[in-house]
Amino acid sequence: MAFSPVITRLYGPEAFGVLGTFTAILAILTPLAALSYPIAIVLPRHDADALGLVKLSLGIAVAMSLLAGLILTLFQTQIVDVFNLHTVEPFILFLPLAMLFTASMSVMNHWVARKKLFNIKARVAVLQALWLNTAKAGIGLVAPLATVLVVLTAMSSALHSAMLFFAVQKNEKSQAFSGVPGKEKNWQKKIKNYRHLAFYRTPQEMLSASSQSLPVVFIASMFGPAAAGFYALGNMVLMMPSSLVGNSVKEVVYPKMAEKMNENLSVTGLLVKATLSLMLIGLFPLTIIVLSGPWLFGIVFGSDWTVSGQYAQWIALLVFFNLSNKPSIASIPILHLERAILVYSVVATFLRLSSIWVAYYLWGSDLSAVAFFSITCSISYIVLLAIVFIASVKRDKALE
Repeated sequence: MAFSPVITRLYGPEAFGVLGTFTAILAILTPLAALSYPIAIVLPRHDADALGLVKLSLGIAVAMSLLAGLILTLFQTQIVDVFNLHTVEPFILFLPLAMLFTASMSVMNHWVARKKLFNIKARVAVLQALWLNTAKAGIGLVAPLATVLVVLTAMSSALHSAMLFFAVQKNEKSQAFSGVPGKEKNWQKKIKNYRHLAFYRTPQEMLSASSQSLPVVFIASMFGPAAAGFYALGNMVLMMPSSLVGNSVKEVVYPKMAEKMNENLSVTGLLVKATLSLMLIGLFPLTIIVLSGPWLFGIVFGSDWTVSGQYAQWIALLVFFNLSNKPSIASIPILHLERAILVYSVVATFLRLSSIWVAYYLWGSDLSAVAFFSITCSISYIVLLAIVFIASVKRDKALE
């Protein structure tokens, strides 16, 4: 956040639009990289089984990245034309490598969550962000190009996962990756035991990523890369602290809920407490954005970004409910709701993306499209909260 005012004055809205489009596509492809198996790393009772899932996840990630590279190499022109991705065409073949880096980071993050090494996670996050943004600012003084933003952002996942790996290896309490007691189960059994994640969670994650990421692609297609840049900055500025806080809480809640599940204890109290806490955390700062977004963005990021502040006034609404949803999302594999959430995601994604097209054809305004999309997302997040809460209460009552 501290670097953002510097970076926005070096790179224009068009560069941010290209970066936003690339990261949107990457976000949609990322669940495919390891077929959601990293999520299962937290669940086994024994570290040996979790270590087997680490190896399985990385193996799948390598295979899927190679497959994606082959498909994009053979059909690059057709894919770019069909999805109107000309703004990011020079970076299309970089996507498979970025998928592999992101999957590796996910594996490391879930292992860290399993071992409750949150101090390591915090230190690495700070150092990685410092390196990434220093590089963006330094290179931007000489070459403020979209290429710089795209390459550095993709490479940052590789750096992040490597830093986590070496930090965990040095930690004596982690029992990490070597000398783990217990006997691993075979590959076939691991795949079978957690195949519900691949079948249900992976498409659900892709749909969720689509509903959050495709607006950048749609806005770029309908209103140009500058409008996409305005949306990308507004979304990044609000999602960055929200994701930092929300994902940190989710990664603490997830293993705790898994422990309660393994011990046949109630989970609803923890779910409610975490959700209400995140609502209280997000209420004040997001209200400030709603009331004075354009003025704040103009001061902090420069007068060229006032429009981004107008977008942010509406984005703040969906960010609030997205933040509140983190404990519910963590509860999905615990409560075995993958199938129900997949159905929910199909409907929610259709409605969210349709809202952009409806606003475009009714009013022809980029701000109207962002507003209508944000309202639709907020309603869908409330529905998700209700689904998970009801399932949690039912599960706890069954234990009585």
